[in-house]
Amino acid sequence: MERQEALDLGRESFAGKAWRQAGDLLTEADRQVPLEAEDLEQLAAAWYLSGGDEESVEAWSRAHHEYLRRGETARAARCAYWLGFGLLLRNEPARGSGWLARAQRLLDEGNLDCVERGYLLVPQALQLMGQGDIRAANDTFMRAADVGVRFGDLELIVQARLGIGQAMIKLGDVGGGLAMLDEVMVAATAGEVSVITVGIVYCATILECRAVFDLRRAGEWTDALNHWCRSQPDLVRFRNVCQVHRAEIMQMHGRWPDAREEAQRACRRLSGEPAVGAAHLLLGDLHRLRGEFDAAEESYRLSTKWGHDPQPGLALLRLAQGQLDAALASIRRVVEAASDRVTRSRILSAYVEIVLAGGDVAAARVAAGELSSIAAAFDAPFLHASSAYATGAVLLAEGDARAANVVLRRALTTWRDLEAPYEEARTRVLIGRVCRELGDEDAARMELDSARATFAELGALPDLSRLEEVSSTAAPQGASGLTWREVQVLSLVATGKSNREVAADLVISERTVARHVSNIFTKLGLASRSAATAYAYENHLV
Repeated sequence: MERQEALDLGRESFAGKAWRQAGDLLTEADRQVPLEAEDLEQLAAAWYLSGGDEESVEAWSRAHHEYLRRGETARAARCAYWLGFGLLLRNEPARGSGWLARAQRLLDEGNLDCVERGYLLVPQALQLMGQGDIRAANDTFMRAADVGVRFGDLELIVQARLGIGQAMIKLGDVGGGLAMLDEVMVAATAGEVSVITVGIVYCATILECRAVFDLRRAGEWTDALNHWCRSQPDLVRFRNVCQVHRAEIMQMHGRWPDAREEAQRACRRLSGEPAVGAAHLLLGDLHRLRGEFDAAEESYRLSTKWGHDPQPGLALLRLAQGQLDAALASIRRVVEAASDRVTRSRILSAYVEIVLAGGDVAAARVAAGELSSIAAAFDAPFLHASSAYATGAVLLAEGDARAANVVLRRALTTWRDLEAPYEEARTRVLIGRVCRELGDEDAARMELDSARATFAELGALPDLSRLEEVSSTAAPQGASGLTWREVQVLSLVATGKSNREVAADLVISERTVARHVSNIFTKLGLASRSAATAYAYENHLV
C-alpha cells in the first residue's frame, strides 16, 4: 500500500473509532516515512485503546520529541502528560511519574502559562487522594477545573470535575458527589471529549457508585459502558476492571452463570495485573454460593496472592463447611481491623450471620446497630436492605418475632426493588421462621417454598440444604398453638434443664428462653415447670 493511502485510511479509521485498524494503517505509513507529531498522537491513542501498550508508549514518546524539535513545548508537555497518566493507570508509577515530572519541568523552564499546567494538577490531586488528604485533593481538582474554564478546555474540565465528584463522596457529600458524576457522564456520553477520557470517566463513575452501594446507578452506567464498548469492537483498554464490576451486577441480579463467565474472562484479560485479584474474589463468592467449596478455596487463595482480602467470603465459606470456630476467628479479626465505614459495611452483615451461628446474640445486636447507622449515613437502598435483614435476624434470635416481621418485610420489598433474587430468598427464609414463631404455618410454608424455588433455580445448594432443616421444624401435633421454637423449649424444660441450659442448647439468649417459657405457660394455662413437664410427656412432645 502506498504511504499516502495508508495514512489517509489510517486517519479515517481513527475518526471511525476502528482503533486496531487505525494502528495498523498508521504504523504502515510510519514505516515508509516517519509520521508527523499530530499523526503520532493518533497512532499512540489508537494503540492505547486497542491494547498495544508498548506501541502506544513509543508513539507518544516520539510525538513528544517531535514537538520539542519544532519548539512547541506545551504540545510536548501534553504528550508527556498522556504518556505518564497512561502509565500510572497501568500501575507503572516509576515510569509514569518520570514523564509527568518531565512535563512539569518543561513548563516551568519555559515559564509557560498554558492549559497543560491544569492537566498536570490532575495526577497530583489523585496522589493526594491516594494518600488520604481528600480536602487537599479536592482543592487541587478545583484549581485544575478553573484552568480548564479559563482556557475553554472541556477535556480538562471533565477530568477535574470527575475528581471533584470523587472527593465530595469521600468527604461525606454522597448525593452531591453522585450528582457531579452524573453531570460529567453527560459530557462523556455526548462525545464532547476524547475516547480515552470517556473511558476513564465511565470506569471511575461505576467504581464510585459501587463504593457507596448505589447499585442501581452502577447498573445503569454499566449498561451504558457496555453499549459504548460494543460500538467499538477493537476497544480493550476499558473492558477489564469494569468487567469485574459488570459481573458483580450480574451476580446481584441472579445471573450467576453469566457472572461467572464474565469474571473468568476478566481473569484472562487481567492476567499478571493486581486487579485480577478482584475477579478471583468474585469467582470465589460464586463458587461458595453454589457449594463448590474446593473451587471457592482456590479462588480465594488467588485473590489473596494478588493483594485482595478474601473476607468476608472466606469466613462464610468456613461457616458453610461447618467450621464455626474458624469462621468466628476470621470474621472477628477482620471486623477489629476495619476502620472506615465502607469497609465495615461490607463485612458487618457476614459478621452478624456468623456470630449468631455462634450464639453471641449481644455482639450481633451491636453489629446490626452499627450497620443501621452506616445505612442511614449513605442512604443507599442496598445498605438499608442489608441492615434490615441483619436486624431482623437478631430480633428473631432474641425471640421478638413480631418486630422481626416488620423489618424483614421492609428488607424483602427493597431486595425485590433491587432485583436481587438471592437476597430476597434468604429474607423469605427468615420470614418463614417468623411466621412459624407466630403460629402461622400456612404462611411459613409459602415463604419457604418460594425461597426453595429461587435457590434451586440459582443452584444455591448450601442454602437449599439449610432450608430443608428449617422446613422440617414445624410444630408437631398436640402442640396446642405452640410455635416450633416453643415446642423445642418445652421439650428441653421437660428434661429438667434450666433456662440457662436451654439457651445454651438452642444458641439463643437466656432472656429469650424466659419469654418462650412465659408464652408456653400462658398458651397452655399452666402455672409451673412441673406442670409443663407433665403436659409435654402426656402429649408426646418429648
